Amino acid sequence: MDYHLDLQRRQQTGNTSTSASVSASGSVSVTASASTNGTSTPMPSISLGAPAGGITLTMPPIQSTSFYKIAPGQYITFGWNFTNLIVTPTALTVAAVGANGNTYPVGPTDGVIPGNAQSVVWYPYGYQTANPSLPLAQASYTLHVWANGGPSAAPTPGYLAPNSGLVFAMYTPQAYTPLSSGWQCAGCSGALPQLKIDSALPGVVAMIVIMLLSGLTTLRRVWD
Repeated sequence: MDYHLDLQRRQQTGNTSTSASVSASGSVSVTASASTNGTSTPMPSISLGAPAGGITLTMPPIQSTSFYKIAPGQYITFGWNFTNLIVTPTALTVAAVGANGNTYPVGPTDGVIPGNAQSVVWYPYGYQTANPSLPLAQASYTLHVWANGGPSAAPTPGYLAPNSGLVFAMYTPQAYTPLSSGWQCAGCSGALPQLKIDSALPGVVAMIVIMLLSGLTTLRRVWD
């Protein structure tokens, strides 16, 4: 039986050669070795029945959508754990794909971080000021994390599969406007006279009641 595992596409360093072996129980394992400058480095033996490596997002929680400000001093931290990972990638790429279809690199190094990293800190405002031609929109975003195989790599036993399980949103807060600048509340000016009328109404009603009672008392005295 011909067993094939596409390790060439996910090679870690240099050229990778593979060999397959079948155990007495019928399970298949693949042993790979990477060659760099003529030096062969053995890599872990991976069973073809092993699950693909994955990422579990730990920060922010994926149960609800987190909202972040695009403002000075506002940083975003994304964190994760690895699961079923046998071969550590040489690098990870982290990107935010907006609802507008644009892709933005996440992190201080154009989205490329060490393969064993488990978090990245992003400064959206810094990106915004440095990239006026591709500004961040006030919209929802999907966080994408992938390894050497690219964002659309097929799951491979022991190797990290791409992850796009986190959705978050970003917005730009409105600047503070002091009252001394001449700002007026359009809805408040029309409500102020009504407020004055409503405040005076109980007093008017009370005065009318008092006058009626006084008049009745005077009439009774005349009749008596």
